[in-house]
Amino acid sequence: MFRNVAELVELAESKKVKIAEIMIEQEVEVTGLNREEVFERMDRNLTVMEEAVERGLRGVQSVTGLTGGDAVLIQKYIESGNALSGNLILDAVSKAVATNEVNAAMGTICATPTAGSAGVVPGTLFAVKNKLNPTREEMIEFLFTSGAFGFVVANNASISGAAGGCQAEVGSASGMAAAAIVEMAGGTPSQAAEAMAITLKNMLGLVCDPVAGLVEVPCVKRNAMGAANAMIAADMALAGVTSRIPCDEVIDAMYRIGQTMPVALRETAQGGLAATPTGRELEAKIFGIALNKSE
Repeated sequence: MFRNVAELVELAESKKVKIAEIMIEQEVEVTGLNREEVFERMDRNLTVMEEAVERGLRGVQSVTGLTGGDAVLIQKYIESGNALSGNLILDAVSKAVATNEVNAAMGTICATPTAGSAGVVPGTLFAVKNKLNPTREEMIEFLFTSGAFGFVVANNASISGAAGGCQAEVGSASGMAAAAIVEMAGGTPSQAAEAMAITLKNMLGLVCDPVAGLVEVPCVKRNAMGAANAMIAADMALAGVTSRIPCDEVIDAMYRIGQTMPVALRETAQGGLAATPTGRELEAKIFGIALNKSE
């Protein structure tokens, strides 16, 4: 039905519908389910996201002890009234962190588009919910809009850290969230595409270097930054700011960057933060690996 962002925007504009509606129509066509069934499936995903956010905000800890409790700290900081970044952005950050802390604690999350980047979309959604007061239906549409842009990335580049680095995971999630925020806030399909482009091009080259090969450090905090990035990009697009490089070209650039990225920086835990002295010490502590200090 659509192969790239340009076609997605054109379809939405020509039919005078939301991008979410285009994605729903495509799901109906591909799955053979009716509209109500497709909507119900996404509603279940929304429930999983909501439960993960709520659990994370109550406080969780991973088995390794590498992550946990930061979402609670951020919420307490917001409540202190001393926040510099603004409560809405920090709320999105805390809820993104909450989701990924639940993932690290072996809880149930909804991959959007992957487990390692699962915090950005729900984090931003449940933060802007308090600002925009959407209906349940509009929240589900938020996920379909996110999915439409994720679909394009997955089919024209990659959403895998092993294939394209963290730009393909948290970068894609950030762009997906930014586009959906714009649509929920009343922006046009073109503005949603601009938000995606602005977000993604500012995360190009982001490597995937999980300490000890686990989806904890730096993954959880990268979701925090991804949520903040999405919020700012959405505001920029809604303000009328555009990307000089079209969205589809940004996605293509991400793909080419991922292809040239060294293997050590693509989820192998052989480079980047994973290869730092502290990263190696944490790996040894977790897995009982003897370190050669002469290296």
